[in-house]
Amino acid sequence: MKAYQGDIAKFVQAGAQVLGISIDSPERNRKFAQEIGATFPLLSDPAKTTAKAYGVLSFTRLFANRVTFVIDREGIIRHIDEGSAAMDTGSALQACSLGEHKKAEGSKQ
Repeated sequence: MKAYQGDIAKFVQAGAQVLGISIDSPERNRKFAQEIGATFPLLSDPAKTTAKAYGVLSFTRLFANRVTFVIDREGIIRHIDEGSAAMDTGSALQACSLGEHKKAEGSKQ
């Protein structure tokens, strides 16, 4: 999530909203957000409902796998990065920029 904070201006420029979500408690997420200086919301999913719904909960259910989803304004998942790729903002930024480019093209018609 540190990389996403580091590139937050690029996401804003692409018209994207960054949200983090963790199965950790709200208090633990608050502390982590303070540590990294997060300016985007860091949501808590201690019941693991969202992690289950998105299929990212580990088999042991003790943790959620690292995954980045790019979801468009209609709620459609347009891009997924998993594992170490989810920690790099490059492809998520590209997917966000492509989404804005497509939106701009569509509005010209």
